[in-house]
Amino acid sequence: MLNFLRRIISRFFRNSRQINNEPLNKVSLVIVILIDLFILFNTFQGLNEISQWPISPWQAYPCQAEWQNYRQDQTENKDIAILRNTLERQPYTPSIQGSVSSGPGASFQSQYKQNEVGHLGSVSPICLNYGALQDGVTNPENQALKQQINEKQSQIQTLQNSSAQIRSQYDSTLLDQIAGQSPGQSINAVGAAQAKQTLTDNNNKAFALKQEIKQLEQQVIQNPGSQTFLALLKDDSAWQSLDRAYKRASFWHPSYQLLFQSLFLLPLIAFTLWIHRFCQRRGYGLGALISWHLLVIFFIPFVFKLFEILQFGPIFTAISSFILRFAQGLIFLVRYAAILTIPLLGFGLIRFFQRFVFNPKIQAANRVQKSRCIRCAKRLSPHDHHCPHCGYHQLKACVSCHELTYKHLPHCKNCGASQAASS
Repeated sequence: MLNFLRRIISRFFRNSRQINNEPLNKVSLVIVILIDLFILFNTFQGLNEISQWPISPWQAYPCQAEWQNYRQDQTENKDIAILRNTLERQPYTPSIQGSVSSGPGASFQSQYKQNEVGHLGSVSPICLNYGALQDGVTNPENQALKQQINEKQSQIQTLQNSSAQIRSQYDSTLLDQIAGQSPGQSINAVGAAQAKQTLTDNNNKAFALKQEIKQLEQQVIQNPGSQTFLALLKDDSAWQSLDRAYKRASFWHPSYQLLFQSLFLLPLIAFTLWIHRFCQRRGYGLGALISWHLLVIFFIPFVFKLFEILQFGPIFTAISSFILRFAQGLIFLVRYAAILTIPLLGFGLIRFFQRFVFNPKIQAANRVQKSRCIRCAKRLSPHDHHCPHCGYHQLKACVSCHELTYKHLPHCKNCGASQAASS
């Protein structure tokens, strides 16, 4: 195993710093590194851009968060709260049929529909219906009622500011009265004698205005457009359908992102690998060097994405949810599971690659058939016992006839005897 790793590392640095087995000069090495950094930056940029192509759950279900907040709200005034929040947002302006508007004054439905632009996927029909009913809330009658409510709230705020000023000055006006100072010489707006009466009047006016606001809010709630919107918010079947779809989309969205990122990376890796092998066969040293560096650059984000699959993929998410459900929120148990699972998975991968991919016997059989070096896979002449590229000795003595035969092959090429004893 150590010899295998040593050969891999040696080959990596040899391919990274040599052209046709000659060392690369320092200027050329700096140029290659700058090219590497440029390609690496653009590769990560491309991965980020393609990961945003699939529509995200919050874009596909833009009404889920607001609807969820409404259902979790246990206060009595949650109906008027969501209606007033809807009225305070962009006013309703009917868009031209067939067009999608997203500027100021655009309808809620068109704003939701805008989420599809530039993305793969579509907005949930439930949220589009939700947006259409929100547009129904922002009708002219409710807009007029909202304006009246805002004006009355402004009046209440003015009264409250006046009362606060009188309270802050009360001690000073009381001292003026004790000192016998005339009202005309006082810097305070209201005298001590009038302060209490003014505060009482302000409180009464504010109370009356609040009652009027409640009546106006009831009119907003009773509006037909509001009633239709509230009926959807209270529809359990519609909410459950939306919530299930949102959770399912949230569960699979990271996997979709990783899939598209893999579709971006894998063609680059495959094409660069083909170019590298082609340049090696034809002896194009500079092409082999550049393609090798590109191959390494493309594998860096690939390794990162592999770790993301292990850390954020659906399998890890499902295991985490299972542990948290039965461990009563003990999050650290998820880390225990990761610490135990990842080494086991790594052990399995190592066994797989050692046995099927980098098995010396399998590699040797393929390379001998192609007249290549058993160690470095470079082409050999028919009677070469040592590789002229890496110096590796290709042959060994047969355990039976003692003639020279190929290393790592199961039988002698001369007598056919099994070489298992010397493997």
